[in-house]
Amino acid sequence: MIAAAVPFLAAAVGLPSAHPLSSPGEAAASALFDQVLSSPPALRIFLKKMPKGGDLHNHLSGTPYAEDYLQWAADANYCVDSDGEAIAPPPCADGKSIKAVRDTSPFAYTHLIDAMSTRGWRQGVGRDNQSGHGQFFGSFGRFGAISDASTAQAMATARRLAAGDRLNYVELIHNPAALVRHTLAAGDEPLDEAGLAARYESEIATVPAIITAAIAELDRDEADMRALLGCGSAYADPACVPTIHYLAWGWRDLPPAQAFRSLILAFAMAARDPRYVGVNIVQPEDWPTAVRDYDLHMAMFRFLEARYPTVHRSIHAGELAFGQVPPQALRNHIRKAVASGAQRIGHGTAIAFEEDAADTLASMAHDHIPVEVNLTSNAVILGVEGHDHPLALYRRAGVPVLLSTDDQGILRTDMTNEYMVAAREQGLSYTELKQMARASLEYAFVAGRSLWEARQPGQFAVPCRDGLDKPACRTLIKSSEKARLQAELEESFDRFETTDVPSQARLMALRTDAAATNARK
Repeated sequence: MIAAAVPFLAAAVGLPSAHPLSSPGEAAASALFDQVLSSPPALRIFLKKMPKGGDLHNHLSGTPYAEDYLQWAADANYCVDSDGEAIAPPPCADGKSIKAVRDTSPFAYTHLIDAMSTRGWRQGVGRDNQSGHGQFFGSFGRFGAISDASTAQAMATARRLAAGDRLNYVELIHNPAALVRHTLAAGDEPLDEAGLAARYESEIATVPAIITAAIAELDRDEADMRALLGCGSAYADPACVPTIHYLAWGWRDLPPAQAFRSLILAFAMAARDPRYVGVNIVQPEDWPTAVRDYDLHMAMFRFLEARYPTVHRSIHAGELAFGQVPPQALRNHIRKAVASGAQRIGHGTAIAFEEDAADTLASMAHDHIPVEVNLTSNAVILGVEGHDHPLALYRRAGVPVLLSTDDQGILRTDMTNEYMVAAREQGLSYTELKQMARASLEYAFVAGRSLWEARQPGQFAVPCRDGLDKPACRTLIKSSEKARLQAELEESFDRFETTDVPSQARLMALRTDAAATNARK
């Protein structure tokens, strides 16, 4: 056991103190944050303007809202299916086009939106018959008919959402269709850990051509996206500004041969195309095949890491809740993901139910393995929220924590809302949220040296200790994409704290003065 584990348990009596206020601007922002915390509308205004760094856990297909998919489906003359709950390809029966339903049947259109998201479910619609887990994962199939044909539009939407939320970096979990088609063409013959090497040798000869096709597809989609946003023109949308990279993904609920092929393709894509900065694995962790093959999937990660050592790895692990699966499925998924080379953990919600939880937490803290926390997602899909959520536990153990959106369109959230939930339900202060924003870029899979010293956001590396504008620091920023993004964030914080915060504070003061005047009359 790592020595820090036992002292952690003995000392787990409170959260670490807030990061010291480093400037008058930060102190003013912290004071205003405390003032508006009790008012959700005022807090929303404050947090909407606050810079937030990166979103590192963001599934592209789940990012557009149902209304986005329905608009794209209407433009392509798609239909509503016979149940009135999904998009279907043309030809349409009379009155069943998306356009007709939208324009003539607002209640049917509303029902369609609720079926394609968790909007209605979160208001109590259908809760007696459907869990949040079922509603969420069932939504993908209901817009699937149009999603594969609207990748460029989805990319543009993801950029607009990021820019509106004051994010300057996003890692989109996205596979070009060429990878999906080749994965599903694999057979379902048996495969175990002993057979991985032979299977890899039989697969690898066909991989370069598939990757070439996938790169060409991504080139087209990005070109279409830039055209939609006018990037590079005098009228470029602000959404052109955030930096976007991708994570390729494998499937955890397919037969082993297909799952392995999907991971081979993901690693190969990330190794060849610099727009891809890492890999992940998706699909529900509680589904039968995912539970049965969890150890095999971890063996696949270890095997491929040895062959692609430069490819970064984030692994969805511990996206489980008590009672959702048998106890044995809760015992060690996060620990096994860490042992299999995960550099970040997605969700990590079930950490408290793992047998060696204290040791795993200490190991993650020691090795700087962060958790991508998705508060709305965990509440809706798993029913884990408030004090039941382990965010505070991770922080208390010294594990880096990053806020992310997961599938913001289906969940009807955005990064600003995730910050609101973290503030109001998890008790995070302004300085703690600011540190999370910094940590999101520190642990992003972006090339280059960090602006910070020894994984400590807020403590400048030697070249930048005398200021971001000094020659040595400017040289670092110019030579490193990571440092560039971090410098952008620091400059955004400076503008926010010296311009936006005083403006909001003056407005609050004016309203307070007006209220006092009215009270005296």
